[in-house]
Amino acid sequence: MGDKRQVQVMFQDEAGFGRIFLPRNCWAPAKMRPQVPAHHIREMRYAFGAVAPQTGAKFFLVMPRCDTACMSRFLKELADYFPDKYIVLLCDNAIWHRAKTLVTPENIMILHIPPYTPEMNPIEQVWGYMRREGFVNRVFQTLEHVIDQLCQTINNLAEKRLRSITHREWLYKTILD
Repeated sequence: MGDKRQVQVMFQDEAGFGRIFLPRNCWAPAKMRPQVPAHHIREMRYAFGAVAPQTGAKFFLVMPRCDTACMSRFLKELADYFPDKYIVLLCDNAIWHRAKTLVTPENIMILHIPPYTPEMNPIEQVWGYMRREGFVNRVFQTLEHVIDQLCQTINNLAEKRLRSITHREWLYKTILD
């Protein structure tokens, strides 16, 4: 590593959010059937995120697509956001995480979790939490409304909540200690 930066282990992933209806069970008074509006529009934006289970530190960017250019931009912004850290970033095996043209800043080292093991990436549970908190039984009139809701949901993710969602005992025994 060569420098005196503190090491920060983070887990990274992307998730799509958009004008796609997500019907879920909801509470209603007895003998009343709740009505929830629906639509079938498929406009999406993607949240690129990195979380540190030990501290609850987070970094998210909303991007137009999932590709190498957006991943390179995410990595640059992540490195700039944590300039005093050397980030060990654990990612899945998406093609844009392994592309030869991916630009990785000098204070980030990417490691890949085994293929087809989303259960090993704690940020996967963050996406489920965000969908439940900000997107269930909601219809968005525009893609800008989706982006606004996504940003609000991200901003409402407190460090304590992130530590709770991403805590895995095996992480502390094998990776983080």
